[in-house]
Amino acid sequence: MHQLILGGARSGKSRLAEKLAGDSGLPVIYIATSQPLDGEMNARVALHRQRRPDHWGLIEEPLELARVLRENAAPGRCLLVDCLTLWLTNLLMLEDPARLAFERDQLLETLASLPGEIIFVSNETGLGVVPLGELTRRYVDEAGWLHQALAERCQRVVLTVAGLPLTLKGTAL
Repeated sequence: MHQLILGGARSGKSRLAEKLAGDSGLPVIYIATSQPLDGEMNARVALHRQRRPDHWGLIEEPLELARVLRENAAPGRCLLVDCLTLWLTNLLMLEDPARLAFERDQLLETLASLPGEIIFVSNETGLGVVPLGELTRRYVDEAGWLHQALAERCQRVVLTVAGLPLTLKGTAL
């Protein structure tokens, strides 16, 4: 099953995804997309590391998500990707504007052929006002389009608010 877990900042989406991965009973590989470039992000990464079981695998990949998924997806394995909006930000900040489209298309084209359990975590950014500035508007647009495309391809989509999961698509939790 492929799942998309959405929610705002500190909504409980990562905690839910980690619980689902642990409850799967499968070996888990955690795919981290963040690039901890400052103290605040280092603290967030440390929090995630503390919560994860030591026996889970870890791959840190800020850009080539489709490649990492192809190389690691397998029957009887769970991949947990946290998070798509950090991955999207990394791509938006590159000097090559075509890279985002290429990596996004690779992800969407690859997803249907990936075996095993895959859980994607992402920030839902489309619930607020339209932000000022070209880059932030593009970020919100790209995140929204990515979420729509993934939601279409995933068997389960969950919105997490205040630690509570609301199943939008698929079997309820």
